[in-house]
Amino acid sequence: MATLEIRDLHVSVEAENGPREILRGVDLTVKQGETHAIMGPNGSGKSTLAYSLAGHPKYTVTGGSVLLDGEDVLEMSVDERARAGVFLAMQYPVEVPGVSVSNFLRTAATAVRGEAPKLRLWVKEVKEAMASLQMDPAFAERNVNEGFSGGEKKRHEILQLELLKPKIAILDETDSGLDVDALRIVSEGINRVRSTGEVGTLLVTHYTRILRYIKPDYVHVFAGGRIVESGGAELADKLEEEGYESYVKGGASE
Repeated sequence: MATLEIRDLHVSVEAENGPREILRGVDLTVKQGETHAIMGPNGSGKSTLAYSLAGHPKYTVTGGSVLLDGEDVLEMSVDERARAGVFLAMQYPVEVPGVSVSNFLRTAATAVRGEAPKLRLWVKEVKEAMASLQMDPAFAERNVNEGFSGGEKKRHEILQLELLKPKIAILDETDSGLDVDALRIVSEGINRVRSTGEVGTLLVTHYTRILRYIKPDYVHVFAGGRIVESGGAELADKLEEEGYESYVKGGASE
């Protein structure tokens, strides 16, 4: 069983007046088959955690450890983390001009799987995944995210998730910018992956609306760069009623 262990993680970002600490000692364990919701107000450090785990160069780890199955994630390059089974669905997916979706997906799958998938089986796999996400097959020949709507970009992120089959999926505000129909379709895609029991999911969100579709095993409240409370799915209901005001202790920025 794959396990991601985060211990006393401290992360800083370069600011005008020098390094500014954003994460101030995060402890979290995510096991394969579990879904953890990370909730908190703007500026609490949620996205910093997501991007730090994926290896974004903007963020500097100043203390603590991150292990995946006992291997030091922080010593890995971004592509090594992906091959090890760490997946990040971005809040704002970037456009990649000149690279088609089909080429991007097959290249990514080849890197993760260690060999190129057999073309006939791969085409069938992609078509089935796109159909499940109600994506027009023509998207496969378009450049990655170029001219895509917000909902189309998020569906493409979940398409990658379904095809790459990571050990740990970090979903950074996947619900942002989605209308009700797109939220349902994207959530169904995430649930299909979760139902395999083969992925540990870290779901970063401000709001509880996505949790109406995706029931978490654990909910963690983020404030001031650390987890300040953890509980079951009922904690999300409490946040829906009471908000984050009682948890806010500082002005850390994402």
